[in-house]
Amino acid sequence: MMHRFCLGGLLAAFSALAQAGSLAYVPNEKSASVSVVDTTDDRVVQTFAVGQRPRGIAAGGGRLYLTDAAKASLLVVDAAEGRLLDTIKVGDSPEGVSLSRDGKLLAVAVEDHNSVVLLQASDGKRLASIKVKGKNPEHAVFSPDGRWLYVSAEEAEQVDVIDVVKRRQVGSVPVGKRPRGIGFLPDGSRAYVACELAGKVYAIDTASRKVVAEIEAGQYPNGIAVDHAGQRVFVSNGRDPSVMAIEVAGNRVLARIEVGKRPWNMALTPDGNKLYVATGRDNALSVIDARALKRLPDVAVGELPWGVVIP
Repeated sequence: MMHRFCLGGLLAAFSALAQAGSLAYVPNEKSASVSVVDTTDDRVVQTFAVGQRPRGIAAGGGRLYLTDAAKASLLVVDAAEGRLLDTIKVGDSPEGVSLSRDGKLLAVAVEDHNSVVLLQASDGKRLASIKVKGKNPEHAVFSPDGRWLYVSAEEAEQVDVIDVVKRRQVGSVPVGKRPRGIGFLPDGSRAYVACELAGKVYAIDTASRKVVAEIEAGQYPNGIAVDHAGQRVFVSNGRDPSVMAIEVAGNRVLARIEVGKRPWNMALTPDGNKLYVATGRDNALSVIDARALKRLPDVAVGELPWGVVIP
C-alpha cells in the first residue's frame, strides 16, 4: 500500500507539472534560492535553495545555469527537481550568463577579471576566457545567430563585441555611460542597450556597428527585454521605478508602467502576453500585460531577486 501511495503521489505531481503553463525561474540573491512561478496563474509553485548568492540565470535543455558571486562559479541545476548537478569555477564575481540559441554555448560575464568565460553547455568545458575593454562586465549576450557576443560593463562607455569563432574582442560600439541590459531583435539586425548613467536606450545597427537611435528613458535604465515579434522593446528604470515600452518601428516610447522598487532584469512569456520584472527592493516580480501595457498583481518571491528567465 505504501508503494502504491507513493506512486500515486508521483503521478499526481507529474500530472500537475504537465498541466502547468510556462515556468518563470527567479534567482533570489539574498535568500540564496530560486522561486519557480507558474505564469498561467502567477503563483509560486516551488522554491529551492541554491548556492550562496545566485545572480544571473539562463535556461535550456531542462537545466538552469546560475552565476554564484560568493562561490565564483556557475551552478548547473536540474530545472525540474532543483537539484545541483555541477559547480564550475569561472572567476571572481560572475554576473550575467547567456545561452546561445542552439543551446551549445554559455557565456559568463566575470566582473573582477574583466573577461567573458565561454563554456560548452553539454559538459561545462571551458573553451576560452576572453578579455574585454570594459571594466566590471555585467552582461555578455549572444546574437541570435550565435556568432557575436555583445558585452556591457559598469565602467564603460561602449559595448564590446566578441567574435565567438575567433574567441576574442574584435570591436566596440560607443554608447552612454554604464551600459547594462542588452537585447537583440529576433533577426539580429539591431541590438538595444540600456545605459544607466546616460538615462538612455541606444539602438545599434549590428551590420555597421553604429548607433542609429538614442531613446530617452527614465532614471537609471538597466534591464532590456525584446518581444518575440520584434515590434517592442521594454526597458526597466531602476530609480523611477517603472518599465517603458518602446516601439521599434519609430523608436518612440509607447507607455510607461509603474512597477515595484528597483526593477532590474526581465523576461517575456513565449506567447508574448506577459512581462515579468524582478523588483529587488520589493522581493517580488512585477507582472505586466505586455499587450495592453498595464500592470497586473505582483508575485512575492525571495529576497533581492536579480532577474528572471522563462525557457
